[in-house]
This record gives sequence, structure tokens and C-alpha cells, in this order.
Amino acid sequence: MTTKIKVSKKIIIAGGGTGGHIFPAIAIANALKQREPDTEFLFVGAKGKMEMDKVPQAGYDIRGIDIAGLNRSSLIKNIGLPVKIIKSFFQVRKIFKEFRPDAVIGVGGYSTFPVLKHAQGQGIPTFIHESNSFAGKANKMLAKHATKVFTGADGMEQFFPAGKIIVTGNPVRSQIVNAAISKKEALVFFGLEEGRTTLLVVGGSLGAKSVNEAVLAGVNELLKAGLQLIWQTGKTLSAQAAHVAEEHKQVWANEFITDMEYAYAAADIIVARAGAMTVAEICVTKKPAIFVPYPYAAEDHQTVNAQQLVNKNAALIVKDSEAGSKVVKRVIELAADENKRQEISNNLSKLAIINAAERVADEILKSIE
Repeated sequence: MTTKIKVSKKIIIAGGGTGGHIFPAIAIANALKQREPDTEFLFVGAKGKMEMDKVPQAGYDIRGIDIAGLNRSSLIKNIGLPVKIIKSFFQVRKIFKEFRPDAVIGVGGYSTFPVLKHAQGQGIPTFIHESNSFAGKANKMLAKHATKVFTGADGMEQFFPAGKIIVTGNPVRSQIVNAAISKKEALVFFGLEEGRTTLLVVGGSLGAKSVNEAVLAGVNELLKAGLQLIWQTGKTLSAQAAHVAEEHKQVWANEFITDMEYAYAAADIIVARAGAMTVAEICVTKKPAIFVPYPYAAEDHQTVNAQQLVNKNAALIVKDSEAGSKVVKRVIELAADENKRQEISNNLSKLAIINAAERVADEILKSIE
């Protein structure tokens, strides 16, 4: 009787640009590795984007390609785009020749398209994870020849072939899902005190100008109402926020929060953009949120993401254009209404999916056995 030798699999994961693409990609890789520890991974991202730092920090190799998206605000900046796209296809071909993947996963972001397109041309199984409630153009184009399409939300048949869709939810970082941090511990971590309502302001991994401006203008009002503040600014207004934090011991401010599990554990109320991953993390942590969707996201998908929760009485929403006049007011009203906060928290717990990465991993392995 011959013994079948088990050959370790090689998987490429493509995508990035924001934390909303990078962190699910890492979560999927971790879940696959947990199931098959011998699996080899190679990430492919866009040169100069945050995945080039975040992926190696998570312990995975990454190769950068020269790819960029269409600049909608300045057409002149798109002159070199066709050359970059052609160059990226040559780079992808070289990567495939060297690595020889058994499967390719795309999570969204500029690098997804050339990588999955090449894989499909080679007959390699491809998998798409679409985190948003409104599918991106590249994913819609790639879905026809994909093996399976994983979605964060249901009702995605308008974008993808119905037979290929598997609703898995959005993979949330394991350190958030499995966090066992007490509120007291988390407050100590940020140098804040017990007994005050804690507001977490997080504009996504790239920041949020309108939200930061609203908080900067209303910080005294928030403190007067008995709140304290954990404030991830991104690059926007980070110097001004740091100055506020120096003046007030009830304010912690930084460009980026590395240990988000502590921020969620400390928070009573959250003000955030409505990227798919932020929405998924808020569902898992069950913290009442006021979403300020980024209005220039493709197809205004952040508003669609937020509205799904608002319709289930699991969040509040403020338009970006009204952030300056409404955000601080809404926060203070919500801080004063404990029943409303509890109701939102209860509704969020019904929407939380904590095993999305594992579901994605199982479906991929089933398809490439």
C-alpha cells in the first residue's frame, strides 16, 4: 500500500491600502496556518502602502508591486497609471514563477486585480473576500472566474454570481475577538481614570479630518460633560491633538493605536468612520458607536455599511458634512442616556461574527484539497 505524501500548500494573499484590507488578510492567513501549519504564505501589496509595514510585523513575507488606483480628484496625476498597471503585471508574473502558488486570495486594494487576474489566466483557484456592503469594481470584474466569493454581508447577489457567494462575515483580528482585558486595565494602559465615560475617536487607519476638527472644537464641551477621550488622529491634526493631550490629563491622543483591543476595552462610546472592518470590530466589542461615513469612499459604501447597523437600531449616524455641528452634541446625548447605550449594545451582540476567518479558511481548504 502506497502512503500519500502530504505536500505543503503555497498561498498568495493580495491586497491592502488600508487596515480594513490588511487586518482581515492577516486574520485569514492565521486561520489557515492554524489548520495547516506547513502552509507557505506570500503577501503581495502596493509599494509605499501600509501593508508593506503591517504584514512583516505580523510575521509574513510581502512583495511590493508598482500599482496605484485612479486618482479621481486630479486627472493629471493619472498620466503614469497605464505604465504602472502594465509594469505590475510583469512583476506579478515574476512572483508567480518564483513562488508557484496553489491558490490566491484577494482582499481588496490596488494589488488585488493584477494578482488575481494573472492567477485566473493560469487556472489557479482564486478566492475573493469582499468586506463592504457595496462591492468594489475590481472584485465585481474578478468574481466571474473566481472559485468562491466570501462576503461580509448578505444580499450581495446584485454584484456577484449567486452560486459562488458564501456569507462568512468579516474576519476580525484575533487579539480583539479573544481579548480578556478589563476596563480598569485598559484605562491604566491609556493613563485615564475610572468613573468617567470614555469616548474613543478613531478615524480609520488613515485619519478623518472632519471628525478631528469636530473633536478639536468640542473637546472642552466633552470634558465639561464628564467624558474623557482616547483619540486616534491619523496624520490629520495630530500636532494639535497632542497639544490638547498635554494640557488635559483626561485626553490621550496619538496618530495610530497599535493595541486596539485596549482601546475597545476602555471605551463606552465610539466615534468612527464606517469602513467594513471598523463596523465588524464594533459588532464584536458591542460598543455603541456614532458613525461618520467617509463620503468619498467608492460608491459611498461606508454609508451603506453604517446604515445596515442603523436600520437594526445598533448604531447612530452623522453625515460627514454635519460632523462639526452634530458629533459632539450626539456624543454628550448618548453619554447621558444609559438605556439607549444598553439597547444599542444588545442589538450589536446579535450581529457579531467572531469566527469569520475560520469560516473563510475552511472553505478555501475544502476547495483546494
